[in-house]
Amino acid sequence: MFAAYAARIDRDQPINGLELGDRPAPEPRPGWSTVTVKAASLNHHDLWTLRGVGITEDRLPMILGCDAAGIDEEGNEVVIHSVVGQTGHGVGPHEPRSILTERHQGTFAEQVSVPTWNLLPKPAALTFEEAACLPTAWLTAYRMLFTNAGVRPGDSVLVQGAGGGVATAAIVLGKAAGMRVYATSRDEAKRKRAVELGATEAFEPGARLPHRVDAVLETVGAATWSHSIKSLRPGGTLVISGATSGDRPSHAELTRIFFLELRIVGSTMGTKDELEDLLSFCTATGIRPVIDAVLPLDRAREGFERMTAGDLFGKIVLTR
Repeated sequence: MFAAYAARIDRDQPINGLELGDRPAPEPRPGWSTVTVKAASLNHHDLWTLRGVGITEDRLPMILGCDAAGIDEEGNEVVIHSVVGQTGHGVGPHEPRSILTERHQGTFAEQVSVPTWNLLPKPAALTFEEAACLPTAWLTAYRMLFTNAGVRPGDSVLVQGAGGGVATAAIVLGKAAGMRVYATSRDEAKRKRAVELGATEAFEPGARLPHRVDAVLETVGAATWSHSIKSLRPGGTLVISGATSGDRPSHAELTRIFFLELRIVGSTMGTKDELEDLLSFCTATGIRPVIDAVLPLDRAREGFERMTAGDLFGKIVLTR
């Protein structure tokens, strides 16, 4: 079957390790289901895999892709929860939790095999392309907002780095839940788009906000860390799920953190129950994932290049 896969690890030029071509189709396995992939979306996790983060050479070649929606062996339209080993379903009792592409082949292929427990019904209101955007970036944003930041309708939230998949999702979700959402971006067009999606205002990175916020959602890392800390009200919460600009800020702001009793919470992905809630939330509110582009799988390299350059707003989806 045709697939986009990591053939080698290149930490400096990750796309050099990307190959497109035939790979073995999944073999039947007790407790697992084979899904015919209709749509799959790119994540920065796929670039990290090509850099060798979360994977070792001995597991290559590895089909890339965490997210997908498709049709299972019984003809059901499904969405894949990409965390394998979370509850022990379909894997051995000692296998650690992992995301597709770390231990198990991913979704950038004609078919993918996952534990049957990992399948959720795709709501009829969502297209395959829309549903394929939810299991990683949108689920991460959902958990950051509603589980780890603990914000409520009427609260204020700063989202750093508008344009990325998680940040874009957080803006849309926060607006739909009745929050005042502020956003930052270096790009004027992305700031304008953030406001169109529901942000109250959008600012250049480091700009002073109208007031301190209840929570900051941080995916940028070192470049915005100090601004994130300074933007919080006393007792506020910073939730971090990524560090695309690096993980070593020049100023940790420790004095401000302890003096104002700020909370710093790490956040990774989300649970199957949270994904189910997210699917229901999208159906009930009418919100939909922001899609930058839909490309055929054989143009996956183009999608990776756009993601590497940051030349996108929302998700890139691959289809067959």
